[in-house]
Amino acid sequence: MAGWLRSGPGGKSINRRGRLIPWLWLLPSFLFMAVFLIYPVIDTLLISFMNRDSSACAGAANYQYVFTNSAAQTALLNNALWLVFFTVLTVGLGLIFAVLTNRVRYEAVAKAAIFIPMAISFVAAAVIWRFMYTFRPEGFTQIGLVNAVATNLGLDPTAWLVQQPLPYIDLLLPAPLHTNNFALIAVGIWMWTGFAMVVLSAGLKGISTEVIEAARVDGASEWQIFRRIILPMLSPTIAVVATTLVIQALKNFDMVWVMTAGNFGTDVVATLMFKEMFNYHDFGRAAAMAVILMVALLPIIFITIRRFRSQGETR
Repeated sequence: MAGWLRSGPGGKSINRRGRLIPWLWLLPSFLFMAVFLIYPVIDTLLISFMNRDSSACAGAANYQYVFTNSAAQTALLNNALWLVFFTVLTVGLGLIFAVLTNRVRYEAVAKAAIFIPMAISFVAAAVIWRFMYTFRPEGFTQIGLVNAVATNLGLDPTAWLVQQPLPYIDLLLPAPLHTNNFALIAVGIWMWTGFAMVVLSAGLKGISTEVIEAARVDGASEWQIFRRIILPMLSPTIAVVATTLVIQALKNFDMVWVMTAGNFGTDVVATLMFKEMFNYHDFGRAAAMAVILMVALLPIIFITIRRFRSQGETR
């Protein structure tokens, strides 16, 4: 009887209605994505091939500018510095803190102290560290914490946010390797290490203690346990943390803008894009930089989605 009802005219309309209902529920989301995601992407892509006021087609001139102009090349290289040093050092410190805090008696207090910077807004953290990096010439009392500590240790005060070359290293490597870029990266590491520690600590707690105890019974040292057991089992979590940090490094804007406004060779692609749009009113170049940032992020997003799918299939 039920089969007859499904096969009749009324049954077909009921089945058709049942197939349409989920799409009706998803329609608002699709409309939202079309208006606020798909349309802006397509519009930005089109503007990137136009001249400064979008009155005529400029071809690939805007993209040629990004890869040939010295200021744009500096911004790209600074993004590469952020990508490498910020990601590697933050993941490394987060892993060290995760392992160490799991062994201390007051684990919650230690983790809360390390995670506190992540609770501060990026703008507030940038303002705090701008004061901490404050420089005054020799002979004046240093009001910035970093230079105050340096002078008390017998060192000369340093204008950390000005374009000071790194000693010895600047003779071998490109010009953007100055103290100010690494001073900014240090602030990013200070903020994000707590995030990396918390996520990696959760991954550590998911590792079976029986496996670790069995390795100790077999005579493995703590270093061997860490290198041969903990690291391989923690690699999916490390990959997730590293992916998040890579995305943050590529789209970094607010910290650099508040601390230096991109001056003294500290521009990244996002700050230079902001200047091109709002200071120089060249919308074509700004759109080209936005497209380059999006293209740089797409492979990372696809790799992350593929990793999550493979992990879901293995469970």
